[in-house]
Amino acid sequence: MADGTAGRSRFFDLWSRFYDLPPVQAAVYRPVHHSVLRELGRGRTPRVLDLGCGTGILTARLAEDVGAEMVAGCDFSIGMLRHAHQRAPAVGWVQGDALRLPIAENAVDAVVSTEAFHWFPDPDAALAEMHRVLVPGGRALVALVNVRRGETSRVMRSGSEALGKPAWWPTRTEMHTRFEQAGFESVQQHRVLRVAGLMIPTVVTTGEKRG
Repeated sequence: MADGTAGRSRFFDLWSRFYDLPPVQAAVYRPVHHSVLRELGRGRTPRVLDLGCGTGILTARLAEDVGAEMVAGCDFSIGMLRHAHQRAPAVGWVQGDALRLPIAENAVDAVVSTEAFHWFPDPDAALAEMHRVLVPGGRALVALVNVRRGETSRVMRSGSEALGKPAWWPTRTEMHTRFEQAGFESVQQHRVLRVAGLMIPTVVTTGEKRG
């Protein structure tokens, strides 16, 4: 494992110790999870992949709230997955890279990613992998902070690189364009208001693979 990859893994392994704290979940993740679950509930999604699943809080809710028959959670961090397996042993937990998913083509009906996409080092490759594993007509739902201006995105990118944890926060327009370039159709977006992001709220971008 390369030093940079090992460093990112250690960072998320450490974050897994705090990820489930109620104040963190209430302020950062829970409103986003609710929004994604509502969106998924508008169609039949028997097989769902939660990409960047963290400790599996959303993943564990997918079968109960959406009626998914097969649920899998994929994360880069062994520490995150250890907590996830303790939460829901029956879920299929997979350690893997978002840029090279260990999942067959046309294998799932929906891919969700909540507050993880900004960490993926190549967003276009990640979207291409989501598109590959989806069945025709399947949906990808990606939720992350979308800044208002490209200049803000570049400043935040530079700041995260200086801290040793490169991350990317796109504008809504850029995210919409990347979805279309990855081959998704019927791309839609909606905002999610939450305590941790009143000024720069999370946006859920949804796209459908051509049927």
